[in-house]
Parts: sequence; C-alpha cells; structure tokens
Amino acid sequence: MTTTSLFTHIPHPSPKTAEERAVAMQNPGFGKVFTDHMVVLTWTEEKGWHKGEVKARAPFAIDPAASVLHYAQEIFEGMKAYRTKDGIVLFRPEQNASRMALSAERMAMPAVPEDLFIQAVEELVRVDADWVPEGDGSLYLRPFMFASENFLGVRPSLEYIFCVIASPVGAYFKGGYQAVTVWTSENYTRAAPGGTGAAKCGGNYASSLVAQAEATKNGCDQVVFLDAVEHRWIEELGGMNVCFVMDDNTLVTPPLGGTILPGITRNSILTLAKEAGMKVEERPYSFEEWKNDAKSGKLRETFACGTAAVVAGIGTVRYRGGEFAIGNSGDGQVTAKLRAQLVGIQRGEVEDTHGWVRTVSL
Repeated sequence: MTTTSLFTHIPHPSPKTAEERAVAMQNPGFGKVFTDHMVVLTWTEEKGWHKGEVKARAPFAIDPAASVLHYAQEIFEGMKAYRTKDGIVLFRPEQNASRMALSAERMAMPAVPEDLFIQAVEELVRVDADWVPEGDGSLYLRPFMFASENFLGVRPSLEYIFCVIASPVGAYFKGGYQAVTVWTSENYTRAAPGGTGAAKCGGNYASSLVAQAEATKNGCDQVVFLDAVEHRWIEELGGMNVCFVMDDNTLVTPPLGGTILPGITRNSILTLAKEAGMKVEERPYSFEEWKNDAKSGKLRETFACGTAAVVAGIGTVRYRGGEFAIGNSGDGQVTAKLRAQLVGIQRGEVEDTHGWVRTVSL
C-alpha cells in the first residue's frame, strides 16, 4: 500500500490482462466497458474531504436509508482523456471542477476543491493509462458525488462520497459523425426558472428519459426541449447544447440563464467561432424561427455539442405536426470545421493557443 498526498493506492488483486483489455476495447460503444480502478473520497461534517483511495473498481455497499436513494442529492461531471503523440491529456479539467462546484452549491452539497478534483481525476488516468485508446477513441471520465448519510428526513446529508470511474469509448451516436435526427418535445420540459437546469444532477436526466423514449419511438436520435414557461423557446437537447448557423455567418445559441447547462464544449465552440470571424449571438431562438429559417434557407446548419458527442450535425427535426430538413440534411461545413478544430486541439493536432489542454504526468 502506497500513499500519494491524500490518496492511498490499494493494489488491484486481479486487473485485466493486456489481452483481456484489448478484447474489451475492440468495440467499446459508449459507457459499457469500464477500467480496472476507481478513485473514492469521503466527506463528513467533522473531517471534510478525507480517506482518498485509488482501488479496484467495485460496487458500493450503502444502507437502504442512504440519503441519495430518497432525496436524490447526486451530481456528476463528464470529461475525457486523450492519447496524443506527446502523452495523455485532459481538456479544460478546471472547468469541470468549477461546474461541479456550482452544481454542488445548487444541490446543497460540499464542493470538491479544484486542485483535489483534478488530482483525483489524474490519479485514475495514471493508474489506468493503458485503457486510454489510440486513434479516434478516448477515455471518458465520470466524476460523481452522492449523499451517503443514513437517515430519513428532508435536509442536506452530512456525509458524501465522491468517486471517479472511467470508460474507454468510441462515438456517442451510432455511425460516428453523421447528421442526426431530433424530436421536439411538446409534452415535457427539462427545467424551469429557479430549478436545477444549470446543475449537472441526475434528476435532470431522469426527468428527460420519458421524452427521450418518445424521441426514439419517433425514429429520432435525441430530444429537443422547449422552455417551461411559454413552450416556445429552444433550450437544449437531452444531453447537449445546441447551436444554429445562419446564412450571414452568424452563430446563434440559446442563452444561459439557469435553465440550461453551461457546457464546456459549448463555451469552447463559441470561442473558436468568434476567432473564425463569426458573429456569435447568445439569444432566445424559437421553434417557429427554427422551422421558418430552415424553410427559407436563412438557417444553414444546426449542431449539438457536448463532451460525449463532441459536435454532431442535426439534419432533420421532427415534431408532432411533421418534420423539416436543415440545409442538405447532412453535416454542414461550419459544423465540420469547428468540430475538426476542437478535436484537433484535444488530440494535440492543432495548436492550443488557449491553454485548454493539460498533460497528465505518468
């Protein structure tokens, strides 16, 4: 047993062999194959964050009265590690740490300090470095926190567990970078003003599943949510932000205001678009505008963006009254260019002029 700072390394009794790992990584899909280890930290009111462990990935043993099971105090992050010619890198991990701290504040949970968050992630990447794929794949990292105190009463928990697990992944959507079809939900909303829309908590995704099932039933890859007040304004997809490319070289995206997750990929794309000379507008954009602009040709492209999918063009939009195509229903030029630039930075193939990439020391 060895100790590095707050983290104790507990040897894995039977990690996958190189051959077993290679088989598991041949066609991993998304979030179905997991690495050998996990990192766990504990928080109590008396001790704060302590008992950091890097150990074999295994089930948690929690009490039936654990607070998370009854009051849903749970938050998470999504990020990736990439294998480049210069080593293994993370993309803007401090932004994930910051967003998780904001999610924790909204959910009445203790924040994980930025340096501790990044150290926990890097500890896992180091111990499972052989699981970082070559080529177009990446290692998806899932830091998450949940309330672990055993009690039945409506108040914030006094105990929490923070954990990081990892999964080698390929493309989020089947078929890779092909334009997807989306379903516009008229019966369900993702978030309301004053709610938890800007927090990355499990409850937001749980409430979106019935709408996603409706999208799947209608032959769509993802669901698009409208605002909860007027049911008019486009907000975001079930798990991604959305952007619109106009014929005058303007990029439009719904504004952050508490109901939309502040995506790190979204922020990066807006920065790259501005640098490319595009006019960027963060403003409300209605479903009617979307439909009419697509019909008139004013709207050239629409794309979704997020850590898992990166940047995915949207070719067709379906709704209860019909459907409409965007552009040529394929992957647009601006979409492809922004994605190539972002992916190039993440993989060390395009110069990182922003300091977004962080190399993990092995």
